[in-house]
Amino acid sequence: MKQVVTDELYDLPTVNSELILYTDGSCSRNPGPGGWAAVLIHIPTGKQLHLSGGEPKTTNNRMEITAILSAVQELKRPSSLTIFTDSMYVVNAFKSGWLTKWQRNGWRTLQGKAVENIDLWQALLKALEPHRVEWQHVRGHAGTYYNELCDQMARLETAEQQNRAGQN
Repeated sequence: MKQVVTDELYDLPTVNSELILYTDGSCSRNPGPGGWAAVLIHIPTGKQLHLSGGEPKTTNNRMEITAILSAVQELKRPSSLTIFTDSMYVVNAFKSGWLTKWQRNGWRTLQGKAVENIDLWQALLKALEPHRVEWQHVRGHAGTYYNELCDQMARLETAEQQNRAGQN
């Protein structure tokens, strides 16, 4: 995982931090090489943490979830977190109750199929436990600065994964 710390996000004096998180995922040939990116912003100070990474064989949905999970795992204390993502898959999982239904059905969809990305969903739910979270959908490629930044970072990670695999 790559990190760019624009200011030290971890040395904040507050017990409950107010944070904004922007994330994005990218994938070529879905499944194929993919990348993810996240920008955590501490609201009171403006301090930021930029994160990104990738995988050689993945899906876009896995990268979307991984971006959020990776950023949340960086938090050192309970926080109030507003998460902005352009992934309706992720937003609906939380805001439309999909995760609650999947858990109640033994991690099966209403059609009886195994839920995809269960490993990431379970890890994300555990990582989110100590935090207060608000989910916000942001339209992709609509000029929202941090969404666009995450998109660029995720695409660079995807390109890096493609280059490693010799898939230009």
